[in-house]
Amino acid sequence: MTHLIGITGGSASGKTYLLNRIQEFFSPDEVSLISQDNYYLEYDLQVKEPDGSVNFDHPQSVDLLALANDIQILRQGKSISRKEYTFNNREKTPKIITVHPAPVVVVEGLFIYYQPEIARQIDFKIFIESHEYIRLTRRIIRDQKERGRTLEDVLEEYNKYVAPMYKRYVEPFRDEADVIIPNHKSMKKASDLIILYIDSLLKGYSTSTT
Repeated sequence: MTHLIGITGGSASGKTYLLNRIQEFFSPDEVSLISQDNYYLEYDLQVKEPDGSVNFDHPQSVDLLALANDIQILRQGKSISRKEYTFNNREKTPKIITVHPAPVVVVEGLFIYYQPEIARQIDFKIFIESHEYIRLTRRIIRDQKERGRTLEDVLEEYNKYVAPMYKRYVEPFRDEADVIIPNHKSMKKASDLIILYIDSLLKGYSTSTT
């Protein structure tokens, strides 16, 4: 039986770091990863604000029901395919990402606990928290380096959308998590514990199928 683990937290809280550590230790046959990022609606389908901008930190910007449906398909032992989300980078050609079923499935994203159709399928919920000034600093560095954005642009978006949407749609579900991981300095030890937890699940799965 598939065991579903959820990972959420604010933007630049450390979700990707934890996913990368999990990928280092387990093969795709053992752990499948599915990211909410690949369920963002196409830009033309996004709801525009009065000033013409798009709030990508609002749940309406993501096809959460499609994500919930794909999770259910994985839990039924079937594969899913999804076009990669390229953060509206027109110079990058999106690839088709195929996720195969595995004993453990990890789903990551801002709104996975907010959406009931997703949350009720998750067996073990992780919430990563970090001081706001740390998350903002990490986001500035990431967006400038990886997405070529200006400091002014990053700060404007953070104050207008990122911070208030976090308070409204992410942080309220903190206390519903099974584990809260503080990532103010480092989360290596905490990620080691998550890896041990997943390893124990896989050993239990292996025992039950022999």
